[in-house]
Amino acid sequence: MIVILRPDATEANIQHIVERAGKLGLKANISRGVERTVIGFIGPEDGLRGIPLEVFPGVEQVLQVLAPYRLVSREFKKENTVIKLPYNTTVGAAKIAVMAGPCSVESYEGMLSIAKKIKALGGNILRGGGLLSRALLLMIFRVWVRKV
Repeated sequence: MIVILRPDATEANIQHIVERAGKLGLKANISRGVERTVIGFIGPEDGLRGIPLEVFPGVEQVLQVLAPYRLVSREFKKENTVIKLPYNTTVGAAKIAVMAGPCSVESYEGMLSIAKKIKALGGNILRGGGLLSRALLLMIFRVWVRKV
């Protein structure tokens, strides 16, 4: 992580930032330029991400050197993660996967009708929520109204 300080940052501002990072196990490298001072931190940056350094006195900008989600970043793995599904369908490959469907499946006929519309519109994955009939929703609503 790199912290760029404003030109008016004081030595006390710099020491405060360095001390806070030091308590988290980071080593600070201070680079003093003609107009700006830059602090580079080496070590486990995860703890430092929880501290809003941007609001510290004297701080102008905070830059992340590494992606916060290293395991899913391109720095960790260059190639795409491709998930293979049935019927030659993939997620993460060159072709975009379009997934659509209803929030609740109420009948086979309704689901088939929705599936045909999704396929006609270019979708290639059908999803559906758990069975939740209108009768069940009405019953839940009536119980809720009685309690209120």
